[in-house]
Amino acid sequence: MSFTSKLFGLSGVVCLIVSFASAAAYSPLTPQTAEYRVSYGSIGLGKARYILKAPNDNLYHYRFDSDISLLMLSDRRTVTSDFSLENGQLMPLRYLHRRSGTGSDYQEQAAFAKDQQVVHSRYKDERAKLPYTDTLFDPLMVQLQFRMEMAEGKKQLNFSMVKEGEIDEYDFNVVSKERLNIESGSYETVKIEVVRSSKKRQTFFWMAPELGYLPIRLTHFERGSKQLDIKLLNYKFNDAPAKGIAQGTSQPVDAEAAKALAEEVEKDLAEGLSEENQP
Repeated sequence: MSFTSKLFGLSGVVCLIVSFASAAAYSPLTPQTAEYRVSYGSIGLGKARYILKAPNDNLYHYRFDSDISLLMLSDRRTVTSDFSLENGQLMPLRYLHRRSGTGSDYQEQAAFAKDQQVVHSRYKDERAKLPYTDTLFDPLMVQLQFRMEMAEGKKQLNFSMVKEGEIDEYDFNVVSKERLNIESGSYETVKIEVVRSSKKRQTFFWMAPELGYLPIRLTHFERGSKQLDIKLLNYKFNDAPAKGIAQGTSQPVDAEAAKALAEEVEKDLAEGLSEENQP
């Protein structure tokens, strides 16, 4: 595999995972911003940032941006997820992933139509209809669901998500509790491992319970050699917790708002995104 292919592949890991029990000072759904530094071995590649806004009538918007480069190679991504909170679980509505830089640009979209029991997906030029289930997530907001379940004290976690026009399964195990010291500070963390059948590829990440299980660091190894290292640079939580979270309650998403969003998604999937919607 060429270095270019590795760079692009690793950038996908960035948005998938960095797209976890003691009492936390913040909920995973407290409005927040977190910025990370991305490195390939000892070489700095760039930064990545997550932004979770306060909900609007139980409609949440989560955003990920990354801009990484090495010499003449570049990879820029913007990923967004719209979802609601119902009975303690996140329910995906819309997912959009735009990638540009060296090589081919592409985008991925998914619309989760609960009433129709179908997920409409478009990855590059390929369209697909996938069966809808209440335990299916998109690759970005699944991180928040992960954090919520870790806060509940779960030790083994399994998630199904729509990714690149298919449904993928991911398993995670809690490895240990560790004090993690990095440039931005010292954190009490829980160490998580991505479960794989082969040890040729290993991914570990550390999450801070007192920060709503915010990811603090991620490392990815291939054949025992560190390929990717992501560290928290800074973070900010709003003082007030997200609506409905402090009391542990939630309301179904507003029917009219959900209908309007569904119609917008269907239009995007049918006609493609217009230039005015580009970031």
